[in-house]
Amino acid sequence: MIRKVYVPPIKIQGIKTKIVNLISENVYLEEDSTWYEPFMGSGVVGLNLAPQRAVFSDKNPYTIELYNAIQSKKITSKIVREFLEQEGACLAEKDDEHYYFIRERFNEKHDPLDFLFLNRSCFNGMIRFNKSYQFNVPYGHKPQRFAKAYVTKIVNQVKHLENIFCDNDWKFVCCSFEETISKAGEGDFIYCDPPYIGRHVDYFDSWDEEHETALRDALFASHARFMLSTWDENKYRKNEYIDSIWKGCHKINKEHFYYVGAKETNRNSMMEALLMNYDPKTVPIRPMYMGEQLTLDLVAL
Repeated sequence: MIRKVYVPPIKIQGIKTKIVNLISENVYLEEDSTWYEPFMGSGVVGLNLAPQRAVFSDKNPYTIELYNAIQSKKITSKIVREFLEQEGACLAEKDDEHYYFIRERFNEKHDPLDFLFLNRSCFNGMIRFNKSYQFNVPYGHKPQRFAKAYVTKIVNQVKHLENIFCDNDWKFVCCSFEETISKAGEGDFIYCDPPYIGRHVDYFDSWDEEHETALRDALFASHARFMLSTWDENKYRKNEYIDSIWKGCHKINKEHFYYVGAKETNRNSMMEALLMNYDPKTVPIRPMYMGEQLTLDLVAL
């Protein structure tokens, strides 16, 4: 069990914070494994579990750019605090006028700090882009959003990244899942958290059966061990693709509740599925995580 799951500074719909422990208990990693994560999203899984070598990728260039900027020290926790305090004061004074000013500025210049601001002040912490790849989530209507305690919480999340980036050989790249998976070899491990097929999949690109099939083909061609997060069923319907496209994979289930969604009706309990090309009961599981490697005095987590 991971003693503490560190939450990254980016929020995203479907974030796997609540099932990081379940994933860690069933991940197969060898001493020299490279962790590949072709759908990084917020990064909460890999940033807590990855071994010393890892490749994180995503089609969304803005999360990748933010994490690269933190890794290269172009953006620091001190810079994040100063930025959020300054822009938060403007938000408190001007409310939605300032939010939409920042959104327009981001869509023009793509500054990673603006992206962080929008992610933490938009409606329900969503990440969504239109067909022109413009960030289009509306304002969350919380002018006092960046209170001192909330800013400190985000700063501490960035500070944690500063520490773990120094100790590991991790790469953050913007590319397709096919390109990332093609680099993995025997002995490596691939964790995939793609958009959930058959559900609300607007994020940075759409997702359909063709993509799901291409992902399966890429994973089975890699010869690496893999784990895929997807949905199994809820009170309304079942994921038919588990018994077709993913037939033959070993499956572990856990009920999970989603709080992030555009509509309250979308925030429901769901049975999650972890699909693997190995049986976790018969292979030696060697969980690796950062909790035992770092001791940080973080304020107001």
